[in-house]
Amino acid sequence: MKKKCGWCVGDDLYEAYHDQEWGVPVFEDVTFFEFLILETFQAGLSWITVLRKRENFRKSFDNFDFKNIANYPQDKLDTLLLDTGIIRNKLKIKATVTNAQAFIKIQEEFGSFSNYIWGFVDGKPIKNNPENYKIVPANIPLSDHISKDLKKRGFKFVGNTVVYAFMQATGLVNDHEISCFRNEKV
Repeated sequence: MKKKCGWCVGDDLYEAYHDQEWGVPVFEDVTFFEFLILETFQAGLSWITVLRKRENFRKSFDNFDFKNIANYPQDKLDTLLLDTGIIRNKLKIKATVTNAQAFIKIQEEFGSFSNYIWGFVDGKPIKNNPENYKIVPANIPLSDHISKDLKKRGFKFVGNTVVYAFMQATGLVNDHEISCFRNEKV
């Protein structure tokens, strides 16, 4: 049996996410947007809660089509507030629209969100090699810097802990434990 990061062991959905996605470098803007939105909804909750609702989020938010989301009318927001398949937080739902608009502005300025976000790490993932997931910090100075920049650009619910989790999920940071079989693969 392959050794995995301790945080995912024991839950099939968590393990599949860990084995196939977590820490794999992302370059597609729509995938970046999906993780950004999912991480913002996770603020104050556990990641497994969001992961279990991920397919519902995809359906409810038009497969994370940020161009469409940027133009959601109030009646769509009202419908989302009634959607039991997602996390029904009024501020986070409204922030999704705001974040889609800010996301598009970054694309216009940098050519893509991918160009923008990878610029913070000079195009190369940060590899931390932790011995145990329990010693991995919740944020780092770079996540604080990115958080401040995103907020300056109009993003909401992008504190430094949310940003660090986003960095881990999208492969900007590789925090797989040294003994994890995914450590060298990503």
